[in-house]
Amino acid sequence: MPTFEKFNLPDAGEGLTEAEIVHWHVAVGDAVTVNQTIVEIETAKSLVELPSPYTGIVTEILAPEGTTVEVGVPIIVVDTDPSGAAPAPSAPAGVVPDGADAVPSPASPARAGSEGATPSAAAGGSGSVLVGYGTVEPGTARRRRRAPDTAPAAAPAAAVPAPAPAAAPVPAASKPTPASAAVAHVHLPVLAKPPVRKLAKDLGVDLASVAGTGPGGIVTREDVQAYHEQAKAQPLATYADDDQPWLASGAVTPDGRQTRVPVKSVRKRTAEAMVTSAFTAPHVTVFHTVDVTKTMRLVHTLREDREFADVRVTPLLVTAKALLLAVRRHPEINASWDDAAQEIVYKHYVNLGIAAATPRGLVVPNIKDAHRLDLHGLAGEIADLTSTARAGRTSPTDMSDGTITITNVGVFGIDTGTPILNPGEAAILAFGAIREQPWVHKGKIKKRWVTQLALSFDHRLVDGELGARVLADVAKVLEDPARGLVWG
Repeated sequence: MPTFEKFNLPDAGEGLTEAEIVHWHVAVGDAVTVNQTIVEIETAKSLVELPSPYTGIVTEILAPEGTTVEVGVPIIVVDTDPSGAAPAPSAPAGVVPDGADAVPSPASPARAGSEGATPSAAAGGSGSVLVGYGTVEPGTARRRRRAPDTAPAAAPAAAVPAPAPAAAPVPAASKPTPASAAVAHVHLPVLAKPPVRKLAKDLGVDLASVAGTGPGGIVTREDVQAYHEQAKAQPLATYADDDQPWLASGAVTPDGRQTRVPVKSVRKRTAEAMVTSAFTAPHVTVFHTVDVTKTMRLVHTLREDREFADVRVTPLLVTAKALLLAVRRHPEINASWDDAAQEIVYKHYVNLGIAAATPRGLVVPNIKDAHRLDLHGLAGEIADLTSTARAGRTSPTDMSDGTITITNVGVFGIDTGTPILNPGEAAILAFGAIREQPWVHKGKIKKRWVTQLALSFDHRLVDGELGARVLADVAKVLEDPARGLVWG
């Protein structure tokens, strides 16, 4: 007899409660083995590939691509004993075959805890957890992505009739659309020749909305065409190398002037975190303009060094090392505020966050135990971290337990800014663009490489003196990298 096993959506880490089905790697009828990748999901933090917990034949896919599924809800059914009879295909939800008793659909919560479900699922849990954070009670099976508005635009009227006498109320189902209602309220005739009226009709342009520039206010072909071009949706900028532009999930408004994109996944999580940070931690920012000419010389030297041939050497690398040295000298800044326990938690390790802009939004993965790495090791970790983030493959673990962060706004040509703290951290350093500028050096005005630094910190944990000393130490190392040898 066939044995059907359901795979419930697991918690992919950090106690997440839902995920979107991005891409199925298998179809109904395919054979699968244990640990074979079967589906790719997008959580609020990253893209995650889920392996199959069973060996057998796929009999049902319960969550189509593009749907958002709650943790603990079944997403696929696998026959682990395919030698038995094949199951009858499931009827759509709410449809009962002739002569059959009504039964819940495979995706319904009632079916999820019935025959074939895992013991833990029958007991009320999800039954599958990737990271041991527990799961939530299955609720709504899944929430479909909002479909674009495909209602046809109202056809323009060839002529506007005189106001009609009062009539009975119009039923709700036949009420005019806003576009047609606007036409109905226009009482002045539109001056336009028949060919122009036909052009407007073909283009879906409401002549009553077009300002005529012809003699006596008559609407010309040029007027209609100009109005039509102006109403078209304008292309918006997307991220470079983005194979799935963020606008692709949006819906264009009927007038073509807006695209509305649902807030979800990484961008939703980032927005929630930034709002929480801004209204929880009292931010203070201090600034410092620094001569980094010696740092630029060091970067050039290391790029020519064979020992660094396999890694990318940038000014950000030296800045990261300078921040780590400053934290070593002032460990009090490497802390967090535990509001529930009313305690300050000082960390004896540094998980260095690097803010990365990705097509899916801002993410801040961190380098674990960055204080233990030498310059070469730090360069390799930064390269791996940023490339993984831009590919959308950062794991939840890589974005948890950060202690202090760098945001490199200089790559966008920005001098500096007032960065918002990554939640749970006491400080964040903004590293600005490096430019050649006139600078007083040894009593003379010379052309030097200069940048600006900004350090934002949580004033509950860090007072002004501590914040200023940390920023000053970062600046000292960038002014003279040899100082790092003494402090290191």
